[in-house]
Amino acid sequence: MKIIIQLLIMAVFSTNAYTQEVTDSAALRESLDKATAAIRNAFEKGDAALVGRLHSPNVVKYFGGNHMVKGREAVAKGASAWFQNSKVEFIENTVESTEFIGKIAIQTGIFAIKSTPKNGGDSSIVRGRSMVVYMQDKSSPTGWLTIREITQEAPPK
Repeated sequence: MKIIIQLLIMAVFSTNAYTQEVTDSAALRESLDKATAAIRNAFEKGDAALVGRLHSPNVVKYFGGNHMVKGREAVAKGASAWFQNSKVEFIENTVESTEFIGKIAIQTGIFAIKSTPKNGGDSSIVRGRSMVVYMQDKSSPTGWLTIREITQEAPPK
């Protein structure tokens, strides 16, 4: 019985040891909004180098199935190949939720990307849901770097 009481006392007094520092503020939301806009603008301008610089050197992006991209250089290389052949535009970007914890932001949203072949073929639209983890980083042009991203098919409209 004495051990159970000691465990209960420890549980009550140690709960704050595991709490997370929620740092949500208008300034943080505004800075993250500017950062995500910069990513979309870099895609629309076809700037693969900037797309890469807005991702952590150790980023991991999961696109479903076995399609995974690891590292800033791989992100920039993939973007460059895409931009070489297509004009890319974000036609939907609906944020569903954003959570700030310390220097980390976790954002979920629905996106749609229109890709138009530069050789004159038909455009295609990919619509998905993503969860992106961002980290504040002074080395980033926007102050934020993508460190993890998971995408899946979006629900129907």
